[in-house]
Amino acid sequence: MSDNNPRLPLILIADDDPEIRSLLKAHLSTHKCDLIEAEDGAEALECIITQSPDLIILDVMMPELNGWEVCKYVKTHEQYDHIGVIMLTAIGATVNELTSPLYGADDYIDKPFNFSELDFKIRKVLASRSGDLTV
Repeated sequence: MSDNNPRLPLILIADDDPEIRSLLKAHLSTHKCDLIEAEDGAEALECIITQSPDLIILDVMMPELNGWEVCKYVKTHEQYDHIGVIMLTAIGATVNELTSPLYGADDYIDKPFNFSELDFKIRKVLASRSGDLTV
């Protein structure tokens, strides 16, 4: 018996700002995806280990572990090769542009952001990581 319904991508929203998480959750709930969220780096890492999302939208400046530490963990453990990471942060465009690739992030977007740019980057990263997951 085959499953004709493809699996929806699982997206982790990791940001210590509840308003940003709420905005992202409200926007992404209109897409074909499943969502989980974390309010700090330690919780994000726990979600990664227990639920293995397809994509992480990851803030840099968070308590416990910062986003770069979380990204580095994901990118240095082979079992998470399928996980895409988009850094979403207000640290500044130049710092984000220079630093995100050093930690292996697939892409980055600066706060404040627009949803069309975010949607484009989500689709691009999911396509490059999994090939068949779309939102």
